[in-house]
Amino acid sequence: MVHKVSLGRMKLTDFRNYAEVALTFDARHVVLTGDNGAGKTNLLEAVSFLSPGRGLRRAAYADITRVGAAGGFAIFADVDGMEGEVAIGTGIESSDESTSRKLRLNGTAAKTIDELTDHLRVLWLTPAMDGLFTGTSSDRRRFLDRLVLSLDPAHGRRAGDFERAMRSRNRLLSEGRFDPAWLTGIENQMASLGVAMALARQEMLGLLSRLIDERHEEMPFPSAVLELSGFFDNQFDRPAIDLEDDYAALLRDGRHRDAAAGRTLDGPHRADLLVRHKAKDIEAERCSTGEQKALLVGLILAHARLVANMTGHAPVLLLDEIAAHLDEGRRAALFDLVDGLGGQAFMTGTDRAMFGALSDRAQFFTVSGGTLEG
Repeated sequence: MVHKVSLGRMKLTDFRNYAEVALTFDARHVVLTGDNGAGKTNLLEAVSFLSPGRGLRRAAYADITRVGAAGGFAIFADVDGMEGEVAIGTGIESSDESTSRKLRLNGTAAKTIDELTDHLRVLWLTPAMDGLFTGTSSDRRRFLDRLVLSLDPAHGRRAGDFERAMRSRNRLLSEGRFDPAWLTGIENQMASLGVAMALARQEMLGLLSRLIDERHEEMPFPSAVLELSGFFDNQFDRPAIDLEDDYAALLRDGRHRDAAAGRTLDGPHRADLLVRHKAKDIEAERCSTGEQKALLVGLILAHARLVANMTGHAPVLLLDEIAAHLDEGRRAALFDLVDGLGGQAFMTGTDRAMFGALSDRAQFFTVSGGTLEG
């Protein structure tokens, strides 16, 4: 049995098209229906801000604040979380020099936004992710790192520190400052952080792949075969210290090449997530649009199951326009799988009838122009 993490109340102020709205939930799933542009996805985005990062759209804070609002946006939520009931408040604080996101837990300022992961894990699937398999490797790395973050909250800090160190190295090289002591210090830091990032990704993929193999017969969605490529391929059974030494040497030997290229050409920032359709044994990017969508849905659900198994707490799922391209039978199977995870899911769609199979397992709200009716 996993603990059900759920939102009880949520209030938004000056968030997207909502001047002010307050919602009360009863721990069931939440279905938001209404016309396109009504604000359904905006509500999911608000819930996604109960996790670290810039939300499911990765938008600039200025774009999130309601047009015409005097200040920034604010989100308040009462959550039955991983450490019990908690009141979460987050929003942006602006000054003449910068805009930053702030977090308060039970009225007390948090040291970092990462503290949200002590209380809940939020996962999402949006239509913007439908092109994941045919898109850029950077999109897949970002997707992969979100999966890792839900199991290893320190992964984000390692990735941020690696990026800062890499930018410092790139700047030194571009300026022709080949000071060996300075560069060696930065490269050793990159090696430590970069190998830790790669190992965390590899461990998560190993866990997820084993779960997919164990449960593939239960899934109405195709199973995926997952592999990392582009950085120390097939070498992660070696000791981490050896990988760090090798990566530091690779960086040292590649200084002039990287200076000419204007960027660092080797590292975890160049890795790619390779996905194959298991039953057909073909690359995901060669599958039909429908098969790619089904693969992605299966992957997200398997990851949600992994998070629940590893943490003992079911994640909150955000599924935007999830029912649009599924037939009736597959929709019903999806809803059963989501319900079987033991958590709370927020789902959107234009047609309430598409969610009929959920019946009384969900609360239904109609969204229209920044207002909601239950």
